[in-house]
Amino acid sequence: MNHHPPQRYRAVLTGAGGGIGSAIARRLAPHADALLLVGRQAAPLRALQAELGSHVQVLCGDLTAPETLAAIEQAARAAGGLNLLLNNAGVSQFHSFQTQSPDTIRAMLDTNLLAPMLLTRQLLPLLHQAPSAQVVNIGSVFGMLGYPGFAVYGASKAGLKGFSQALRRELADSAIAVRHFAPRATRTAINSAAVDAMNNALGTAQDTPEAVAAAVMEFLAGTAWQTTMGRKERFFVLLNRLLPALPDNAIRKQLGLIRQYLPK
Repeated sequence: MNHHPPQRYRAVLTGAGGGIGSAIARRLAPHADALLLVGRQAAPLRALQAELGSHVQVLCGDLTAPETLAAIEQAARAAGGLNLLLNNAGVSQFHSFQTQSPDTIRAMLDTNLLAPMLLTRQLLPLLHQAPSAQVVNIGSVFGMLGYPGFAVYGASKAGLKGFSQALRRELADSAIAVRHFAPRATRTAINSAAVDAMNNALGTAQDTPEAVAAAVMEFLAGTAWQTTMGRKERFFVLLNRLLPALPDNAIRKQLGLIRQYLPK
């Protein structure tokens, strides 16, 4: 992997109160001159701020609200600019699509796809002012490999990957790199007990948030436009693209087991 020279970051990180988000915040803080942590819950953000130091600021708000986007831009400006946006905030629900509530479907698309798009748009003028900058969208292996029970989540993450690629090409002649990082299954509170039980039954590999954060830091220092965690997962993603009938059949064989854990 080609590496950028070590860089000091002026960063905005969304979803900073969650499992992966807080692990990234801890890894990123020593390499940041300014770090703005964004989340919905004040308590975990304040705790992180106390732990990580005075160059860390927190902003509590709903990323689907225009006033939150404006407040993030103001805070980043006041902190002296921005050269890294990490769109990490996300929500998931493992559920049978047919009985999933329309409100949940809307909320998932709003948080996982629309919010990072609108925040990126809001912060682009500021990112353009940096000598070099990056937007890193945290996707999911399910954005590249459709999986039962994750129709809406997978659609939102597939959209995020498509957005990352198109915007990367749109900004190819600028100093902003738009990049996409896809974790595989991770042990965090985003998973319901049913998902954890299913992963165990299927023998699905799971990473710790700390392992994901370490991989994100390595990705930031590199130049690849996208990466997926896990050798087996990368293989399945490739297979899914070239020979989709093979994953179709493999997943169909798992369907009985998946349905045992699927909320109806």
